Amino acid sequence: MHTPNSPHTVGTSATLSATEITSARLRLRAARDVDRDGFIELQTDPQVRLHLGGPRPRSVVEQYLDTLGVARVTDKPGTFVIADRATDHLVGTLLLHRRPADLPGHVTEQGGELELTYVLRRAAWGAGLAFEAATAALRAAASELPDQPVLIVTQTANTRSLALAARLGFRPVSTFEAYEAEQTLAMTGLHSFLAG
Repeated sequence: MHTPNSPHTVGTSATLSATEITSARLRLRAARDVDRDGFIELQTDPQVRLHLGGPRPRSVVEQYLDTLGVARVTDKPGTFVIADRATDHLVGTLLLHRRPADLPGHVTEQGGELELTYVLRRAAWGAGLAFEAATAALRAAASELPDQPVLIVTQTANTRSLALAARLGFRPVSTFEAYEAEQTLAMTGLHSFLAG
C-alpha cells in the first residue's frame, strides 16, 4: 500500500512519489524528531558502517542533524525511514534515487538509473527486514513508474548485501573500483516487482 503525493513522477527521470509505504512488519515513512538517536547510531556504528566508509564522528553527525533538522533528512522523494510498524521505532533507512551520471557504475549510456540503497541498525539484522523494506519500496515504484533498470551498488566484500541483492532478484553485472574498494554493480528490472 502506498500513497502518491503528486503526479510529477511520469517518465524514467522520476523516482518514487509515495510518502509512506507499509508492509507486514514495517512502515516506510518520513523522518521525525524522535528518530534522532537512530540516525546517529546508523552513522556512528562501526559494524553498520564497515562497508560504507567507516563510522562518522558523532559530533559531525549531531551537527549535521542540528543544522538540517531531523525531520528534513527524508525531504527528497524516495527517501524513507524504515520503522517497525508496531512500535514506530527507526530500524533503518532506505533510498530509491537516481544514480548520478558522474559516478561509475551504470547499465545505460546516459546513467541516471534508479538505485536502491538501504542500511539497518545492527539490532535489526538477520530478521529479513531489509528484504521486506526493499520489496515494499520496489513494488510501490513498479506500480507507478515505467519498467526500467534498478541498480544496487555495494562493496564486493559486503557478502551479506550481495546475498540480499540476489534474494531480491538482482544479478551482478560488473565490478569497478571506487572509494578505495572493489564495488559490485547488480541490476534487475523494476517491473519484476509488480504484484502478481
